[in-house]
Amino acid sequence: MKSPAMPAEPDKRQSMAGARLRKHADYQRAYAASRKKQSTSMSWFLAPQPLEVAGAAGSRIGLTAGKVLGKAHERNRIKRRMREALRRHLEIVPEGFDLILHPRRTVLTMEFAKLEAEIVRILHQARTEAARLQQAGTEAARMTQKAALPTASASVAAKAAL
Repeated sequence: MKSPAMPAEPDKRQSMAGARLRKHADYQRAYAASRKKQSTSMSWFLAPQPLEVAGAAGSRIGLTAGKVLGKAHERNRIKRRMREALRRHLEIVPEGFDLILHPRRTVLTMEFAKLEAEIVRILHQARTEAARLQQAGTEAARMTQKAALPTASASVAAKAAL
């Protein structure tokens, strides 16, 4: 018999372990392939993943907290709070892209609900930006493919020359 205090289904906690950027080279590549976007409490970068990573890793998220944000325990607290807010909304992160978040010092004293709302807003912006980048990429590929195909008149002229 189930007690009313126990939920019917256990809380499924998502893990960010596989969705984190870890290597310095990945951060550098993402910085080079993207433009800095600003938010009220942080700046962020969104870059498409390289082809060798895109299929296996899904979306990846990187968090940075430089020494300018405070002492080590303050930086760690900022990153812990941001990781928790991100973990709750991993389904919004755009697939096939790397997202890097640079918090400002205000994140340390901000209410968690406000931080979470800010991160959700950034994730929605990143999702629309990713859709725009994918659309532009497919248009560019289509134009390149179209330019590579010989036209009917060119193929007729080539046959006539033989």
